[in-house]
Amino acid sequence: MTAVDPHVSVQPRTDGPTVRDVLGAYVGLMKPRIIELLLLTTVPVMFLAARGVPSLGLVVATVLGGTLSAGSANALNCVYDADIDERMRRTRRRALPRHIVSTRAALVFGLALGVVSTLWLGLLVNWLSAGLALAANVFYVVGYTMILKRRTTQNIVWGGAAGCFPALIGWTAVTGELAWAPVVLFLVVFFWTPPHFWALAIRYREDYAAADVPMLPVKAGALEVARQIVAYSYVMVATSLVLWPVAGTGWFYPVVAVGLGAAFLVESHLLLGRARNAADPDDVVALKPTWPCPAAASSRGSRSRRRCGARSWRRPGRWSGRSPAPSARSSSTRPRWSRTSTCSP
Repeated sequence: MTAVDPHVSVQPRTDGPTVRDVLGAYVGLMKPRIIELLLLTTVPVMFLAARGVPSLGLVVATVLGGTLSAGSANALNCVYDADIDERMRRTRRRALPRHIVSTRAALVFGLALGVVSTLWLGLLVNWLSAGLALAANVFYVVGYTMILKRRTTQNIVWGGAAGCFPALIGWTAVTGELAWAPVVLFLVVFFWTPPHFWALAIRYREDYAAADVPMLPVKAGALEVARQIVAYSYVMVATSLVLWPVAGTGWFYPVVAVGLGAAFLVESHLLLGRARNAADPDDVVALKPTWPCPAAASSRGSRSRRRCGARSWRRPGRWSGRSPAPSARSSSTRPRWSRTSTCSP
């Protein structure tokens, strides 16, 4: 029996991935956890537009079409950013860096999803919703991924607009036309995206720096990042209250919006306080909290006990491409485990 050096990572299996591995890789290209957030802003808007319960068939058609459209944009993003994903610790286990799916196959998959989703929404919902979904797809792939992401610290500010379209799509799916209410909701998501994503980018600052992606926490000091998070948070909360008179939501919505908005502002000011008390005002690492991370927990639906920077343990997949070095304290009879951050954006 040959001894295995625990410091050398195991190479990928030579017999190739299984069908299950490949199917899982294609699902991973669609980034289903991001799609969950998009659908979370689609379905409630449909209820608001219908002033009640919309048709179940319409909701299913819209959700499925939106899933395919968002999956298309995410898959094409993976194709273009494959070089970045190989350099970032949190993304190097995606399908393309692990070579489970070829670049050409991923490209065809993404384009096919885009065509199918547009036809699906056009034929089963309406062509306005289909056009909005296609516009969001193109803007995310071309506007954000190809143009903004690698060129400016404001990449997520303008590129994040693609994630605001589900509010418009959900409304037009029910009414067949645009109105001020979905525009306000579009703006709420637009102003929420920067503080949400910058809080996560702080956690993965080293990854973005290694990939030369100019996220704000990479290029700016802690105080500047915190100030911008606070500024966008105030604008987001103020915009959310505009929906009350515009949509005529009654008293329940403004009460909840004020309460949740206040909590959001408190967290952003705590972040600003840590930045001001940091020994080095340019040290973004000083912004990393030791208490539960609300932004990451909300984006994952995580339990409150999960913490930023904490680790969760899970078994590695069959086609993991690498195996972690065994712990010095673990016995030979224990199964091997891989560590994955719970706060990945």
